[in-house]
Amino acid sequence: MLQAFARHPRRTALAGLGALLLGWPARQAPPDAALLAAIRGRDFLQVATRNTPTTYYQGRQGPTGFEFELARRFADRLGVSLALDSDGNIGDVLSAVRDGDADLGAAALPLDPSLPGVNFSRAIMTLQPLVVYRRGLAPIDTPEDLIGHSIGVIKGSGAGLVLRELQSRLTKLSWKESADLEVADLLSMVENGELDAAVIYAHQFKLNRLFFPGVENGFLIGDPLSLAWALPARGGLALLRRVNAFLDAMQGSGTLDTLINRYFGHDDYLEYVGARTFIQQANQRLDDYKDDFVAAAKDTGFDWKLLAALGYQESHWKPRATSPTGVRGLMMLTERTAQEVGIDNRLDPAQSIEGGARYLREMEQRLQPEIQGQDRLWMALAAYNVGLGHLYDAQKIADMRGDDPYAWPDVRKALPLLQKREWYSQVRHGYARGGEPVIYVRNIRRYYEILNYMERSEQQFFQLNQRAPGDADTQQLFDVVPPVL
Repeated sequence: MLQAFARHPRRTALAGLGALLLGWPARQAPPDAALLAAIRGRDFLQVATRNTPTTYYQGRQGPTGFEFELARRFADRLGVSLALDSDGNIGDVLSAVRDGDADLGAAALPLDPSLPGVNFSRAIMTLQPLVVYRRGLAPIDTPEDLIGHSIGVIKGSGAGLVLRELQSRLTKLSWKESADLEVADLLSMVENGELDAAVIYAHQFKLNRLFFPGVENGFLIGDPLSLAWALPARGGLALLRRVNAFLDAMQGSGTLDTLINRYFGHDDYLEYVGARTFIQQANQRLDDYKDDFVAAAKDTGFDWKLLAALGYQESHWKPRATSPTGVRGLMMLTERTAQEVGIDNRLDPAQSIEGGARYLREMEQRLQPEIQGQDRLWMALAAYNVGLGHLYDAQKIADMRGDDPYAWPDVRKALPLLQKREWYSQVRHGYARGGEPVIYVRNIRRYYEILNYMERSEQQFFQLNQRAPGDADTQQLFDVVPPVL
């Protein structure tokens, strides 16, 4: 799929023609600078990538992904627009670069100087190969444990290189390679029994592990590899020098490490049991209330999946839930709150969901206008839990500490201080169990993340999930690398 990301409107149409314009030579440009001159002449950078969580995908706020963020910044540095083609696999990306159909390949590519027709940039981040396997199998803790198991890898990802090196010692080792699958596909196949194990990268498993609770972390295998960008060798070295200078600057400023941490360094707030339980209950219960969440979302402007995540945090989607303090229903509304939002039966799930959505919107609308973006949503959720007055108090404490009272990360640090007398004695509403809204918002964000993932993956996994283990179609996805006889 070709996507254009223009720096300003007049470039949108031009960027969309990237596949047709590639390779236009710049007049009188020296051979070493021909590609760079062509990019500037056509006013856009053509990038070949893959549609994966670690490279490029459509997020809740639009296009995102680690390598998308880097490529967008590099295009800005060149002063041109960005055009992405995300339809291919690793082999397609490398072919597009080698053949001159892309200026740059940014697709979780392992640095491999032996590949013909391609120049690689300096290393961007470390790729540590990792063996994962299906829960319930005998532990796979060593390379020797892999013998006799069905192992899958993505062709061209670098995992095959690690296994081939291992095979020189373990001659009975065999595995399967596929160019048509991505990491989530492999993990799904491991979980449902079509594969026993897979070799991926540690950061990929960290991103996906919550969604595949039936897959176990095995062991690190082989030496770390390096993620790099690929450029056409015949395009000269000028663009390569600009890429490396850009990456050096990103590293020197700390921006590269910040992006790596943002996409790959977050904590796993929900352990396997919690994630497994949530996914099971989403499959079992959510359909009963999805239409109500969708209707409430249309009325209030929230994403229905956010409201569903909120409902799960409140009651685990139990419409008759009741707490000792008198809050009741699927969205756990107090009687007073129900009256304020026009709900007369808190135990009716449709009314409860509508009331909860209205109350969340009320919290959001009463926040200060200085609170922007996602911070506004997280603070509204905190107010839903702890009350608007206590949230205001936490903002005041943040300000007293020299932090930003309009930024959720700073208010999040201040909320637990409402449990300490030295702080709650200085604010209007006094003591509150301020640690609870921090956990509350954290959990809702992760539930929301899982629901978004499940929605994105529904079509992707449909065909895989319809096949039984050992299905002939499954076997056709792979090329088998046999043992060394």
